[in-house]
Amino acid sequence: MNIQEYFARISYNESHKDTDLQTLTLIFQHHIQAIPFENLSMHCGETIELDLQSTYNKIVRKKRGGWCLESNHLLFWALQELGYDICILGGNSYEPAKKAYTAEINHILLKVVIKGNSYIVDVGFGGAYQAWQPLMLISGKDQPQIPGIFRFMEDNGTWYFEKVKRKHYIPEQSVPFTDTPELGNIRKIYTFTLKPRHINDFQELNAYLQVSQDNILQKKSICSLQTTEGLYALVGWTFTEIKYNYMEDVDLVQITTLTDEEVEKTLKDKFNIVLENKLVP
Repeated sequence: MNIQEYFARISYNESHKDTDLQTLTLIFQHHIQAIPFENLSMHCGETIELDLQSTYNKIVRKKRGGWCLESNHLLFWALQELGYDICILGGNSYEPAKKAYTAEINHILLKVVIKGNSYIVDVGFGGAYQAWQPLMLISGKDQPQIPGIFRFMEDNGTWYFEKVKRKHYIPEQSVPFTDTPELGNIRKIYTFTLKPRHINDFQELNAYLQVSQDNILQKKSICSLQTTEGLYALVGWTFTEIKYNYMEDVDLVQITTLTDEEVEKTLKDKFNIVLENKLVP
């Protein structure tokens, strides 16, 4: 495993001599714009192994993406190689349908300490709730980024991560703005504590997510990638393109339903993914 090969995979050719916030931010942005959040392996009969060599071969050499366990684990390795003060944390993601956080840890995220300040680094959430740069671990402070305003709230050692939602403009719809006002404009994302974890703490979760029928990753094939303006997302046969802040506090959302042939073409053209096995969306 070679850090230069990883840099080539994410098209990063800047200096990496300094383990500072600027370098971290650049690597982070290159990572999320090159490596999709995807669970396609589950829908093409492939087993996802949670060890660094397998993840490295899949994402760096085969130019695939991965879900949080893979993408954040790969970034953890890269930042550790560069000499960052880094540790793995576990999170409980919010399930809007149940209006609750999961009882068990089901997400992996990273904490990096630079000059005494802690930052949360998470390249593995995907979709519209993916931050575009590291977030300072500070309670109650709005941290505006292009995707929206993110913030952490801390209560008795538990941290809550949330995002302020924007309105959506969907051109094909006769109703100009779609929103769900009854949910308010805060989207809860996940909770976590600062207890350091090891990748082996997630082996059971990795196995469970691949067999459990009741999780979203089993029900739908998902592939999302951050772009310079917003994001691409392919969920089943539905391709969505979002342009952030298209108008003041409004995101442009364009939705297309694809055929099987178009799914394969879209994966190649938009996500740079060519699958070895047949995908069943």
